[in-house]
Amino acid sequence: MANPQVLQGSLNRVKASVVWATNPQLNITSSYLGRPGIRFAPEGESTAFLNTLTGAVTSPEPYQLFNMTVALVKPQALADLYKSQIETNALIGDGTVYPDVISPGLGVFNITNCAIETFREVSFAGDEPTLMVVIKGYWLINSNMFL
Repeated sequence: MANPQVLQGSLNRVKASVVWATNPQLNITSSYLGRPGIRFAPEGESTAFLNTLTGAVTSPEPYQLFNMTVALVKPQALADLYKSQIETNALIGDGTVYPDVISPGLGVFNITNCAIETFREVSFAGDEPTLMVVIKGYWLINSNMFL
């Protein structure tokens, strides 16, 4: 019998980052993040199931919307750059999200047509170091549909 133990891999909490193709001043690395880090949340389904009389037909989606929450450190200049960006033009374009894994493992997410959707509630009581920025865009999926 083969050994059932599989190498579990490792996480690297300082590796996660977001890099913007046309707005490099907004790039986010671990030095700018509070403890919650980066959270990437796809929305909806990657494939629709359309009911028929006796079963279902599948219809893959070409993209999936997402919300990404980023915990920026308020006392740093990058937090104010994001505030200024939403005040002038909330659109930030295409980017790449690098996860907190050491290769091999979960790969990067190439994200498209992104914008700052909102900030979450901000505390000014001197005991919360983060500005929670919510970014929305879409992630291209099911690329074999176009072959």
